[in-house]
Amino acid sequence: MIIFDKDRPSDSPFVERVWRSHSEGADPFLSIATSRCELVLSRLEGEISMTMRGPETKATQMGDCPGGGEWFGIILRPGAYLPLLPPERLVDGQIDLPVVSRNAFWFSGSTWQLPNYENADTFIDWLARQGLLVCDPVVDTALQGPLKGCDPRTVQRHFLRATGLTQSTQWQIERARYATCLLQEGVSIQDTVEQAGYFDQPHLTRSLKRYIGQTPAQILQKSRPEQMSFLYKTLPVEHGILSLSGT
Repeated sequence: MIIFDKDRPSDSPFVERVWRSHSEGADPFLSIATSRCELVLSRLEGEISMTMRGPETKATQMGDCPGGGEWFGIILRPGAYLPLLPPERLVDGQIDLPVVSRNAFWFSGSTWQLPNYENADTFIDWLARQGLLVCDPVVDTALQGPLKGCDPRTVQRHFLRATGLTQSTQWQIERARYATCLLQEGVSIQDTVEQAGYFDQPHLTRSLKRYIGQTPAQILQKSRPEQMSFLYKTLPVEHGILSLSGT
């Protein structure tokens, strides 16, 4: 079982959330869809890896997660990305960065100290100062509402470049994650349909089976053995997603 020890929002304009976890025993694991990119540091069976993960457009059964592992992740805000690792190359995939010692990894021609939960914001600030991490303001603004006087095709190009996804796909993934949070809190299926903005229960079911890998009833009743990947609550709005800090 993976135990999520801590998570917190960030004051950094590039980071949405930071989390830390460890595993005890081997249990089936379900990686659910996510619209965010994230940097993940793993320590498992004596091996250390530094990985840039891209958005996931569907749920994926990962088999049993081994025990004794430790993970730390930095989830980037929508629109924040590493130009050397463009999100369009990372969709449904990942890139491992070379780890050169127990305390350092190699990136952009330099050795970097491996970050941790406590200094994540400082690490991100270093990347930004070197121009290795940037943020597309069009994406962030578009998630708050429609952009007046901006061609929708231009907005779409910004989304694809900065997130690897269309704005519509981001919305669908985040709505499914929001609906899952509601069901996990005990909200009824019908109320979840209404609160998350689905047309009807079949619409909700199709969405959750695709993006979460379980039906609404399975999530509500906790009837499946698989443990889901890290899920924190976000609030869908008409034209985008607003993060709920501290939840």
